[in-house]
Amino acid sequence: MKVRFFRFIFIFFLLSAQGVLYAQSLGMQDLSNINVDALTDEQLKGYMQQAAASGMSEEELLQMAISSGMPEDELNKLEQRLRKIQQDEGIIPVSEEKGQAVPQVAVRHKRQVNFADNLGDSARKNSIGTDTSIHALHAKLKIFGEELFAGSNPQFEPNLRLATPKNYVIGADDEILLEIYGNSEASYSLNVSPDGSINVPYVGVIPVAGATIEQATVRIKEQLSRIYSGIRSGNTQVNISLGNIRSIKVVVTGEVAKPGTYTLPSVASAFNALYASGGPSVRGTMRDIKVIRNGKEIVSIDVYDFLLNGSLQHNIVLQDQDILYVSPYISRIELRGQVKRPALFELKEGENFDQLLTYAGGFNEEAYRARVTVFKNTSTERKVEDITSLQFSQYLPQSGDKYRVGKILERFTNRVSINGAVFRPGVYELSQGLTLGMLIKKADGVKEDAFMNRAYIVRLKDDLQREQVPFSVADILAGTAEDILLKREDEVHISSIFDLRTTYRVQVDGEVRKAGSYDYAEGMTLKELIIQAGGFTESGSSKRIEIARRVANSDARSESATTSEIYHVDIERDLSGAEDFQLEPFDMVNVRLAAGYERQRSVRIEGEVLYPGHYTLSRKDERISDVIARAGGFTAYAYVDGASLKRKDLGKVQVDSTSNFDWRNAALEEERYQERLVRLSSIQKSTMNPSNLSAVQKETGPNSYVGINLHQILKTPKGDSDLILEEGDVLHIPKQLQTVRISGEVLSPVTVTYSSNKGFKQYISQAGGFSERALRKRAYVVYANGSAKSTSRFLFFNNYPKIKPGAEIFVPEREPRGRMGAAQWVGIGGSLATTLGVIVALFR
Repeated sequence: MKVRFFRFIFIFFLLSAQGVLYAQSLGMQDLSNINVDALTDEQLKGYMQQAAASGMSEEELLQMAISSGMPEDELNKLEQRLRKIQQDEGIIPVSEEKGQAVPQVAVRHKRQVNFADNLGDSARKNSIGTDTSIHALHAKLKIFGEELFAGSNPQFEPNLRLATPKNYVIGADDEILLEIYGNSEASYSLNVSPDGSINVPYVGVIPVAGATIEQATVRIKEQLSRIYSGIRSGNTQVNISLGNIRSIKVVVTGEVAKPGTYTLPSVASAFNALYASGGPSVRGTMRDIKVIRNGKEIVSIDVYDFLLNGSLQHNIVLQDQDILYVSPYISRIELRGQVKRPALFELKEGENFDQLLTYAGGFNEEAYRARVTVFKNTSTERKVEDITSLQFSQYLPQSGDKYRVGKILERFTNRVSINGAVFRPGVYELSQGLTLGMLIKKADGVKEDAFMNRAYIVRLKDDLQREQVPFSVADILAGTAEDILLKREDEVHISSIFDLRTTYRVQVDGEVRKAGSYDYAEGMTLKELIIQAGGFTESGSSKRIEIARRVANSDARSESATTSEIYHVDIERDLSGAEDFQLEPFDMVNVRLAAGYERQRSVRIEGEVLYPGHYTLSRKDERISDVIARAGGFTAYAYVDGASLKRKDLGKVQVDSTSNFDWRNAALEEERYQERLVRLSSIQKSTMNPSNLSAVQKETGPNSYVGINLHQILKTPKGDSDLILEEGDVLHIPKQLQTVRISGEVLSPVTVTYSSNKGFKQYISQAGGFSERALRKRAYVVYANGSAKSTSRFLFFNNYPKIKPGAEIFVPEREPRGRMGAAQWVGIGGSLATTLGVIVALFR
């Protein structure tokens, strides 16, 4: 279920909780003081069940709740509680809340009869008004037509490239272009003087002000014909047009965005003036914009005529000193919901609801058309009325009315569905007299894998509880059982035989090209499985192939009961003989590595040797001394005591092969490692890319290094300290080291120059001494070769490790000790008193 279901439910039960739901009719109650926290989960579940059976629409309940003053924060709180209840009961899968897809098989029995199975987000967000959520009902609507005058691009900018309108009235400052051609040729550009005349050369003054361009053309030709005789005979032609037009001043006043006086071209229309002023304000009318000239109203402009019909009949050309007056709106009505243009509309006196719907573009495809809810204002309070479709043409809206067009119910009057092992599962029409057998035929019949003995119908009873009606698919199709008449919302489920049994698999591992699990087929042999796995690898052995088989009847009471049967098979590399071994479900096949087959193994030596690099091991017992010899020995700057061996997959504790390592201090090694990581991060912070730090940390981890004594190794090759090398080992020979680092709980952690004359305490002194939190007896030293040595104790004295070049001294922190409170002191005092009492009693 989606969020729309929750909103439906919680509005329903809130109204029910206030006692307003009686026999499918709702009255108004004050919900402003509703307390969500006072409602128990049991109450919520009861209200949810009532809502599911009511048939009331979500939008009706939402509208009534808002009108009743229900706080929005309480609605949100209720929504959260209901969602949690639905999740706990499995009606809403948790993954659905995260936007993840939920498998149909997991939720197919949770469909509610009165609501959609799956509502996408787009259905709730299509446009203003189609979202009937609580937030959408509070959303601010636009005034119909205000977009016409909004924005930066003029919609009614005058086009000065058009031909001069014949009804254009000439005035002072207009420019008249006069062209004479034919037997006589002349061209004049004449400006209309302030007294309204033009002076034509050789003709004289001709008055033109107040005349239209058509009237002025006749007047000018008449005067020119007295001078140019060819005009009368037609041998000379005259063309008269406007050049630069004059400017006019127009006053736009009333309820407009920017009232004032505007200078416009003399061809500007009323819409040009409205656009220049920003159009009517939020209080201005769109239906009765007056154009006043010389104190008289000459035309009234209705913007709706242009918006709905594209009519510019009253968009007259303005004249100088015209006044556009925008009065306050006549009436304003709000229309939301399932209409094509939800907005705030303005109606003239006498216009009915049908005309309001026309302005809104009519109902959209999902509108509930039989009834519309209106919220009206009275002199003292608000009220709700219902308008039926028969009243649309007679109902006269009033200013302040708020109309809500609801949505058709998300339910089906004639839906049945069939799922499972049929060729065309899905939703079908419940036609008159449709039976189960007819529905199976509509779905093109059952598949070959259909389980014919048993299937079931999930059906809603009269009390909306679900029941299962079992049937035999074979008997229904054969006609030996009575066919079942289907009902609305029946769900037919026919299982597949594969759904009712375990999927058989076999597994192959080891030296095959594609090890893994494969589907088992009856009669499958070892040869077919190895072929599916891509055959043997180069190192695979065709001998002693081991097959482990599941035991189904083991003796559960026996301590030595057989847990699997083991078979060993020898075949040829061309798989000859493998076809003789028959596999069974869940067999596990393991192909061994060929005896004596060895892959090359390599190690790396780096640092101060003559020939550093990778070396391939030639023998299983090749040791450190052998590789150093192959590398040509050391350079002059090699620090042999600091040589280290890095090895993969070591334990948590490093073993010092040259000293008696105290295994009880293993925890110190882990602590030392964490401290080294912190130090490494701080040292290399300014010189390393942070993305590379993890790689460095891995190489310096407690699993990486084996402490070696290279002096001892070179002195006694093949000895116990001369370790046998393994794949991936890295032998590092550093340069001569000259420093010692002191870190941990000292006053000033520092790196100092190494001196053979200084001991542990002298280096601690160079770091300022121990801090108050220092755990002195646990101090230890990490040497350059990776080995570590801790502080030992003899009686009451600490025996600190010897310091070598490149070593690091680390002083761990002592665990903090909490101060003892009064209760603890009282407890200790009571224990002491009891002990003393017992001693005194014994002496007596």
